[in-house]
Amino acid sequence: MKKWMKTILSAVLGISILAGAVPAQTALAAEEDMRAVWISTVYRADYPTAQNDIAAQKTEFIQKLDQAQALGLNTVVVQIRPKGDAFYESELNPWSEILTGTQGKDPGYDPMAFMIEETHKRGMEFHAWMNPYRITTSGTDLAALSADNMARQHPDWILTYNGAMYYNPAKEEVKQYIIDTVAEVVENYDVDAIHFDDYFYPSNYPLSEGETRDGQEANARREHVNDLIEGVYKKIKSIDSSVEFGISPMGIWKNQKSDSTGSATSGSEGYYTVYGDAKTWVKNGWVDYIVPQIYWETGNSAADYETLVKWWNDLVAGTGVDLYIGQGIYKDSVASEITKELGINEKYSNVGGSFYFSLRDLLNDRQGVATAVKNYYAAKDTVSQPEKEEDTPAVNPVQPSGNQIAYAGRANLQIDGTAKEMDIYIINDYSYFKLRDIARSITGTKKQFDTVWIEDTQSIHLQTGIPYTINGTESVSAALSDTTAYPSTAKLYVDGEAQSVAAYTINDYTYYKLRDIAALVDFGVTWDESTFTIGIVTSSGYDS
Repeated sequence: MKKWMKTILSAVLGISILAGAVPAQTALAAEEDMRAVWISTVYRADYPTAQNDIAAQKTEFIQKLDQAQALGLNTVVVQIRPKGDAFYESELNPWSEILTGTQGKDPGYDPMAFMIEETHKRGMEFHAWMNPYRITTSGTDLAALSADNMARQHPDWILTYNGAMYYNPAKEEVKQYIIDTVAEVVENYDVDAIHFDDYFYPSNYPLSEGETRDGQEANARREHVNDLIEGVYKKIKSIDSSVEFGISPMGIWKNQKSDSTGSATSGSEGYYTVYGDAKTWVKNGWVDYIVPQIYWETGNSAADYETLVKWWNDLVAGTGVDLYIGQGIYKDSVASEITKELGINEKYSNVGGSFYFSLRDLLNDRQGVATAVKNYYAAKDTVSQPEKEEDTPAVNPVQPSGNQIAYAGRANLQIDGTAKEMDIYIINDYSYFKLRDIARSITGTKKQFDTVWIEDTQSIHLQTGIPYTINGTESVSAALSDTTAYPSTAKLYVDGEAQSVAAYTINDYTYYKLRDIAALVDFGVTWDESTFTIGIVTSSGYDS
């Protein structure tokens, strides 16, 4: 990131559902790492809801900006040129129909100037997101465009495909027009970055008969796109070197079956699908940052999430290009495991943050993603927040008295009426449970929680309201044996608040009394003396 967000610190963050049991992982932490959200205006998907209403549009943007900041985000990436049009005063592009319902109609104010001012008031960055080539999402009638639309004035600049119109990337006039469009914004507005998305040539735009995807025509298309990228970068830097240029390409450059240097994946390849050669942009330094859209879940058979994170991490190494990960939270499979994915990002030293697609999915809390993101950043931020002297007693855990014999056992449980067994240890006649086992047992209920282990501060962060992420270290069978329990020195936080709870470290794992965790998370605990059965009741609160 740039300006006030560029200072990088050294820290270590590991994800752990079993608190205190994760090996240290080298990771990138930042005073302010990239925490961005895409705000899509095409189709009015994220913004604005209202048309022809200045007050309503301003109020809505402020509200959404405040909501994004409350989740811990520090950057908005606003689509200000969705279809060869403008959310700003322009001599090159007509006013966007999204603002008023009519392309070319003056909305009565300058939306981007307003959005930049409100964003910077909050200490956040504003990235101006432009789709370089799209003219329409559907429709090929030039008469439907405003009279001042460049496509209407220069029909020879146009490609038509699948019922839509695009500027032809091969045209030198088009390249210059887009470069001039970018220059106009950088010269006239206090943007922090210019941002392109993953649309270049229309997806799977056909080649001439006899041409192949690595042939002369295909290579020429990639070179035309490369020309534009290089030209845009150089133009931005010639105007204001502090303004960054970033691109968010498709998550797969090439698969290994296409190129030995590609990723071990089998999905759609940006190099061939849209003629976007992201590897060349990075290696030549034509971008300040790259945001691959790794919109898959872990374990995906065609495109495993971590496989791609590692590939991009290796690609940017030594280039000076910042790497952020595009998180596809519009998918349930991704939204539901966002804590796990953010933890994977932390493992790779060149990953400097995330972009979320898109705002509506965050604000709708799809699969609990907003809660997870907010709690994750709250936990991470404690790494760089020095403890105050007066806070120290509250942060340090209660210390049990010395080492103890821990007797291995099995607990009979009833979790909301369903029988379950769980490995435990008995210490001084009290049952101690692995934190991850508790989290796993109640995930899916309204009292669910996840845990994060912060290696740098030796602290456990319990995050309520989000599902537990399985990592394979949970108890699965009665394979324990009697051993020694050591007083745990790990600090415990619940939703960012320091707690003082006694715990033991056993075989490198942290164990707590069930009632102590129940009191923090607020679920009910019962005991049936006649059957020696412990009950966990998530429909009620804790009663001491």
